[in-house]
Amino acid sequence: MSKSINVALLGNPNTGKTSIFNALTGLSQKVGNYPGITVEKKEGISKLDRINKGYILDLPGTYSLNASSMDESVVVNLLLNKKNKDYPDVAVLIADVENLKRNLLLFTQLKDLGIPTLLVINMSDLMSRKGISLNIPQLEKKLETKITLVSTRNNEGLDELKKLIINYRQLPTQPLISLKSINETYFNDLEKTFPDQPLYKLWLVITQDINYSKIEKNNIPNTSGFKTESPSSLKKLQQKETIKRYQYINGILKQGLKIDHKNAKDFRSRLDRIFIHSFWGYIIFFAILMIIFQSIFSWSTIPMDFIDRSFVNLSSILTENLPPGVFTDLLTEGIIPGLGGIVIFIPQIAFLFLFLSILEETGYMSRVVFLMDRGLRPFGLSGKSVVPLISGTACAIPAIMAARNIENWKERLITILVTPFMTCSARLPVYSILISLVIPVGSILGFSFKGLVLMLLYLSAFIMALVSSFLYSKILKVKFKSYFVVEMPNYKFPLIKNIGLIVWEKTKSFVTEAGKIILAISIILWILASFGPGREFNEAENVFKQNYSSLNQIELETKINSFKLENSYLGKMGKLIEPIISPLGYDWKIGIALISSFAAREVFVGTLATIYNVQSDKAETIKNKMASEMRENGKPVFNYATGISLMLFYAFAMQCMSTLAIVKKETNTWKWPMIQLFSMTLLAYIISLISYQILS
Repeated sequence: MSKSINVALLGNPNTGKTSIFNALTGLSQKVGNYPGITVEKKEGISKLDRINKGYILDLPGTYSLNASSMDESVVVNLLLNKKNKDYPDVAVLIADVENLKRNLLLFTQLKDLGIPTLLVINMSDLMSRKGISLNIPQLEKKLETKITLVSTRNNEGLDELKKLIINYRQLPTQPLISLKSINETYFNDLEKTFPDQPLYKLWLVITQDINYSKIEKNNIPNTSGFKTESPSSLKKLQQKETIKRYQYINGILKQGLKIDHKNAKDFRSRLDRIFIHSFWGYIIFFAILMIIFQSIFSWSTIPMDFIDRSFVNLSSILTENLPPGVFTDLLTEGIIPGLGGIVIFIPQIAFLFLFLSILEETGYMSRVVFLMDRGLRPFGLSGKSVVPLISGTACAIPAIMAARNIENWKERLITILVTPFMTCSARLPVYSILISLVIPVGSILGFSFKGLVLMLLYLSAFIMALVSSFLYSKILKVKFKSYFVVEMPNYKFPLIKNIGLIVWEKTKSFVTEAGKIILAISIILWILASFGPGREFNEAENVFKQNYSSLNQIELETKINSFKLENSYLGKMGKLIEPIISPLGYDWKIGIALISSFAAREVFVGTLATIYNVQSDKAETIKNKMASEMRENGKPVFNYATGISLMLFYAFAMQCMSTLAIVKKETNTWKWPMIQLFSMTLLAYIISLISYQILS
């Protein structure tokens, strides 16, 4: 019978914790949120041997158990509650070989909680290059644990780690630090009052109350009597505790760690002088962006065409082989075209996440964050706003949650309000189909027009975020107090396995989440487009056959389908809003796509695919259908002016109800999300109106 061991991976940020998690779990992992809160939870299964398997939980990065953010409080909350289903049988502390002293602070705290704790010293392949040598037996003796050296790059140490996890019951659990040496009277009284509770656990419960979040206290006694009159007194005790721990760590490392600086070969400082240079740093970043956007278009063309044609062929095959009826029509005109409208963009989404993961894995993204901090201050953004804004290029929802690390409420609010301007991956399908339709083939200085337009859309959204933040800072009268601190990881070659897992997980998440929405909307749209009110809709076929008997069968069916679509429930809705959107160059069909894409931006393409499939020949691709769509005057619907107007609308509009929901949750009011919705929609409308009127 297999046995399951709960394993918690802990460590400071940038210690390679995610690499070890990926190495242990592979594809047997999933990402979600902790119940009741919007903090990411990564978990997976690792086969330790033929009998044992490990349930691996990758906890948010933390420097200590003195929580100062929501992420850190999640870690403390778990470690204080044994009834939690994720409570670890064994904690695995991942330490960076170059920052061992700082990492061991968290290790000593874990040990003092009485949790069996392993020490993994990661990136051991760097030791010889950095001139680092470790006396492992000495360190194991002093730290009272087992230590393993791991290099995920060279696939070393993982088997040993699995063996140590299986034998976790042999690890000592006695505390390393005596709290009584900090304040004997205080901690003696605490121990006497609660003799059945671990002393360090009680101390954490007391101190967490003055920190960021409340901690669940299941079966933990009321310790309010041990709170001093002022929080500053508890802070002083915390500081004494930290000093005591570092004194203990220093004593151990004097015997167990040696660094030969003469042999250390470090090019990091030289590279940093280039990558975060006040001028060349921006030039390099701009050049990297150019390459990314060019590649997204040029590399993805062949697989996208293949996917598009495959869905068209699938609809045709099913139409020919399934019996005629409502179900067949729903499948071939609604569901398949709708899903095809999102699956076609998998190559571009995958390439986007591929490049983002490479930038992250190499350590360059941290330099970008540091570099951008300089330019954000004049526009009224906190330096800590850089992380949410950069994250917003993937998705606004986790990006807005990342603003929690900004202590000042007004600075955090401004970041939340402007983050949705950042071009998320959901906008990419809209940009892609429109750029391919209206931007001509050609290049300038070796860069294609299509890639340049895509980059300009990203830049225009970022500039609008800066302008908006500047205005908000003046309105809210923000006086900046926040200081931005970011840890610069070492430069390293990215691991192919890590990048592959990231691309797979992110792309799968994008497709599955979007797929659920698109499937539901496709069915609703098909129903609304296939049925209509009154005799005019129901008798359209007989009337047209009588009045247009001279037309061939294909022309007749096209006219009937177009008439029925225009007079369906969906057509009536579109006609209702057409007067509002026609000055932007949009017809009622585009209007329906705009409304439905409020559920998710990428639904725009799927909606048009469903509408055009109900109306016309199923054997055409969505791109061809959009290109052949004509106005009453015989001119293309998707001309240059309309395409640019649509792209600008999506660049600036608040087209995502999920983002509104998360803003409401983070601000605890509907006031700010409503301000976002109306101000961004009005801005998008005005800019699209001006652009269309000038270009048409």
